[in-house]
Amino acid sequence: MSMRPNVYAGGMIDRAATQRRDGAWLAARLSDPGSRLVPLWRSQNLVEGEGKAVQALRPSVGEAPWLARLLADGPAPMFLGLVEGQAHFAIDLSAEEDPVALLGLSQTRQFIDLRRVGALLPQHDGALLAYARGLAHWHVTHRFCGRCGAPAVSREGGHMRLCSQESCATEHFPRTDPAVIVLVTAGRLCLLGRQARWPSGMYSTLAGFVEPGESLEEAVAREVMEEAGVPVVRLRYHSSQPWPFPGQLMLGFTAEADQAIEPQVDSHELESAAWFSPEDLAGFKEQGRFLPDRQSIARRLIEDWLTSCEVKEG
Repeated sequence: MSMRPNVYAGGMIDRAATQRRDGAWLAARLSDPGSRLVPLWRSQNLVEGEGKAVQALRPSVGEAPWLARLLADGPAPMFLGLVEGQAHFAIDLSAEEDPVALLGLSQTRQFIDLRRVGALLPQHDGALLAYARGLAHWHVTHRFCGRCGAPAVSREGGHMRLCSQESCATEHFPRTDPAVIVLVTAGRLCLLGRQARWPSGMYSTLAGFVEPGESLEEAVAREVMEEAGVPVVRLRYHSSQPWPFPGQLMLGFTAEADQAIEPQVDSHELESAAWFSPEDLAGFKEQGRFLPDRQSIARRLIEDWLTSCEVKEG
């Protein structure tokens, strides 16, 4: 098991689950000029800077004269938690046609797809923005009660939606879809595949959603067998990663196969799959191939395996 957090994990935030049930406490935090806002706009996050200097932009309530109007007309802010005692709220500006004008942003500040900058952000910033994005997406997709269809209203700082129909009053809580992702190895070979919809030349680890009534171990074995026809015999948990695109928790594993048998690809799942040695991966660029972005747990699984190969050889 790896203790180093993946991108989008390892945030230094106290979620203050007990306090967020207190409406008066939340109102006081929201009126505190020093509290911070994490704006979103149509699934994009607000950042400033460029390249390796990029960071999350978190204006204070005192810097947001537009907040009063949004509190009256817009969706309720979502309480994320406390960072060093300072309250942080996500606020969805998707109804605004021109959020840049609303916020008075300079050219170095922009709303951007988090996947474009995730690996460049400081660890805490990436975790905070992923948290805000995932929670905002849940609200957008759960505006109505799944039991009776009546509108559902935000409660507990955005961590619960309550059915507005008194005879129903069902409480709905944010959900994360568990998905397993696994690097399968056989000696000095690893199994990678590619989906047809991916960018040309990209190869990655195998992955899939956990099905009802299934353990994580069973999901790993099933996905590898379904996608590549390779039986796995030894599994080890590696690490996990929040993946708010739109709302998964990636559960990373390594697994071993007794031998590198020829993959039998399910064309519904994969376009191709093959075994690769460390030397093969080192030559990917010359072959027009490449691995997933460094923000992904898939890349982390591959790189950690490559490091272990070097250690064993050394």
